[in-house]
Amino acid sequence: MNTPKLAIVVPCYNEELCIKNTAEKLIEVLDYLIKNNKIRRESFIYFVDDGSADSTWNIIKSLHMQSRFIKGQRFLRNFGNQRAILAGLEAAHRLDCDCAVSIDADLQQDEWTIEKFLDKYRKGYDVVCGIRNNRKTDTVFKKITALCFYRIMNFLGVNIPVNHSDFRLVNRRALNILNLYQERYLFLRGFFYDVGLKTAYVNFDVKPRFAGHSKFNVFSLSGLALNGITSYSVVPLRLVSILGFTMTLVATILGSIAVCNKIFFAHFQHDWVIDLITSCFFGGIELFCLGSIGEYIGQIFLEVKGRPRYITDVELK
Repeated sequence: MNTPKLAIVVPCYNEELCIKNTAEKLIEVLDYLIKNNKIRRESFIYFVDDGSADSTWNIIKSLHMQSRFIKGQRFLRNFGNQRAILAGLEAAHRLDCDCAVSIDADLQQDEWTIEKFLDKYRKGYDVVCGIRNNRKTDTVFKKITALCFYRIMNFLGVNIPVNHSDFRLVNRRALNILNLYQERYLFLRGFFYDVGLKTAYVNFDVKPRFAGHSKFNVFSLSGLALNGITSYSVVPLRLVSILGFTMTLVATILGSIAVCNKIFFAHFQHDWVIDLITSCFFGGIELFCLGSIGEYIGQIFLEVKGRPRYITDVELK
């Protein structure tokens, strides 16, 4: 196998406190890999500024002028982390890279794991996924919600390994296939498993964040989870159908009991508290079902508009 041209894709949003440190460490990794003949000298780091409101882009421009390794682009506004990763992978494909690695801007994911990714790549794997060894750096709330997310996704048929985020290597073949998909809200973690490419896994330890704080909150993580579910599984819609049938059956049985009580036990009096609880329970189920269907309708609504995934303001090549 020929020595590959590598692109390291780094999505960033308001990361002025750590972007320079991140660039220095990734340049060190590139230098080491080039010296050991594991990647070509044309390899580079591709920053995608997701419409930052701070000086992140100014720092990236400065780094671009100082180092041949630094490239990137800036979005016109904030489009989200998944779009930023996708833009970087599309740029890697456009710039004829043999493989690309996506990694977070805070470098909590161990950048030296990239060498292990390349070792797997040379063995013929199309996708190499980073799996964190533990979640010691997360809060209790984030640990619980993350575990629930992976369990739910796997239950719904989207086979994503536990503790895998968007730290992965993809080869040219995977980039070519990705270029065929024109979905506006493509869920990348689901995509690389849905396609069926030859996949390997590499474990790594999570480091403390260098500076600043994570830009992901409960709302953005919830949005990511809902997008993943509605993009790659119709199981919730089937559950709604089953639940609707079950409710109809239960209502029929309860109605029959009520009629029998009225005929044979005329003195029977309904308890208004039980009626109220029953009404609230079934009303809540109906609203949940409508919400589930609404998520899918909303996904269709957003897709059929055909709007661009993102809008690039400026690109550094």
